[in-house]
Amino acid sequence: MIRMNKIKIEGAVLGMLGTNCYFIENTETDEVVIVDPADDAGAIGDWCRNNRKKPAAILLTHGHYDHILAAEELGKAFSVKIYAAEAEQALLEDASMNLSAAWSRPVTLKADEFLRDGDILSMAGTEIEVIATPGHTAGGVCYYIKEAGALLSGDTLFAGSYGRTDFPTSSMSDLAHSVRERLLTLPEDTLVYPGHGEGTSIGYEKLYNPLSR
Repeated sequence: MIRMNKIKIEGAVLGMLGTNCYFIENTETDEVVIVDPADDAGAIGDWCRNNRKKPAAILLTHGHYDHILAAEELGKAFSVKIYAAEAEQALLEDASMNLSAAWSRPVTLKADEFLRDGDILSMAGTEIEVIATPGHTAGGVCYYIKEAGALLSGDTLFAGSYGRTDFPTSSMSDLAHSVRERLLTLPEDTLVYPGHGEGTSIGYEKLYNPLSR
């Protein structure tokens, strides 16, 4: 968890793959942006209600099933829009491509708003920059909050590692470029909140991530 000015980021580990769901909170207004709502709409909804948080939006880093299973239910429950990269539309809407058909119950999802590289989202009283990071999937994105010095990296960048590239629309060459040119160029003190596992920092990954070399 971090706190910078009025912005706080908290996380919950959910689902059978231990997916990190994040909450970008405005402590002054109690608005919250939900990032990658993994499999447990009930738990996420209860967290919002019990902490008196008002969901403002749902952001997806990519369309794999373990990052989207609760999105539709939460979107309806709180009347908020679901945002995903434009390049991820086909994967979201195909249960085979998003892996749910093989590993879970078949799920498809239609995003309400599509994002492109460089978009700046004004949500919960802060600005969230969309950074396109294809590789793990063709439409993978990360969310950078400059005000908080935080990067929500999905399955693109992990602590000392990176996302798999043996899935539909994956590309190892694209992933390497995304990590080296789009993420490791951010300020070294940027805290990284990945889709699985422990957090890290850009400075640490520049030294120790295999894709930094």
